[in-house]
Amino acid sequence: MKKISKILIGLLVALVVGIGWFFVGNAAQSENIVWGVNFSQTYAQDLGMDWKETYLALLDDLDVKNLKIITHWDLLEPAKDEFYFDDLNWQINEAEKRDVKILLVTGMKTGRWPECHIPEWAENLNKQDREQEILELLEQIVSNYGGSTSINAWQIENEPFFPFGKCPKIDKKFLKEEIDLVKSLDSENRPIIISESGEFSFFTKSARMGDIVGITMYKTVWFEELETYIKYPFPPIFYARKARIIEKIFDKKVICIELQAEPWGPVLLYDLPIEEQKKTMNLELFKNNVEFAKNSGLDEFYLWGGEWWYWLKTTQDSSEIWDFAGTIINE
Repeated sequence: MKKISKILIGLLVALVVGIGWFFVGNAAQSENIVWGVNFSQTYAQDLGMDWKETYLALLDDLDVKNLKIITHWDLLEPAKDEFYFDDLNWQINEAEKRDVKILLVTGMKTGRWPECHIPEWAENLNKQDREQEILELLEQIVSNYGGSTSINAWQIENEPFFPFGKCPKIDKKFLKEEIDLVKSLDSENRPIIISESGEFSFFTKSARMGDIVGITMYKTVWFEELETYIKYPFPPIFYARKARIIEKIFDKKVICIELQAEPWGPVLLYDLPIEEQKKTMNLELFKNNVEFAKNSGLDEFYLWGGEWWYWLKTTQDSSEIWDFAGTIINE
């Protein structure tokens, strides 16, 4: 019995030390950090803005040089086999004029609520037929933009392993088909990014499938299950340690494809009163999140919320966050 007790105590101590390893310590700041911004045409429109004006403000006013563009299936293929690329063409062309590097997100689940932007004509397709249509969409996108000098990487699906949004399940087998298809079509062999929750995963699924691991980094959010706002307890070293494991075991780089820089409330942002928005994002919280990111040891971040910053500036007469973002992006 004493021997068993010693073994159990030893295991418990090892467990505590192992968990503590992810919460104790400091990571060295990267010397050269790349700052980018996310952009969704649909989201800018949902906020009541001219999406082209918003896009150009990001490129010209903030001088964004690294842009993560979110595509939406329902915009690109509003009717079966009838593809509409005019708007995305414009975005890519404007980026090319300014030597902007683009991370292009594509697939069924690409971000912004409801996460999966399935066109009406495809909503009732069975799994096999839906997946075939998604592969055809990917083929069209890579064929159209594979020659772009601005496309720097492809992100296929958004957090495919994380059950968030109104989405059918994306299984690993189909995700592998998507990855293989894009690789076979892209003569430039650009890296494939697969993303995971930075808070609720250890990044291993993405590391096994993608060339680069993309993670989220959120601090203050509305937690629907508890019906309250919470602040995640994870310190910067929590992300640094996990990234280090991925680099050591899989030889894959970890980047942050979503750094919280806008509110996360109980309803969609465009339905959330401004005072409620400030509970999860304001200038002070924005600055704190930037410093938190710098201390995580990662060297590439895409700020999530550029459309909202412009909304604040143009409709709320509040440009302080927009101005601060400009100083960070151009560090």
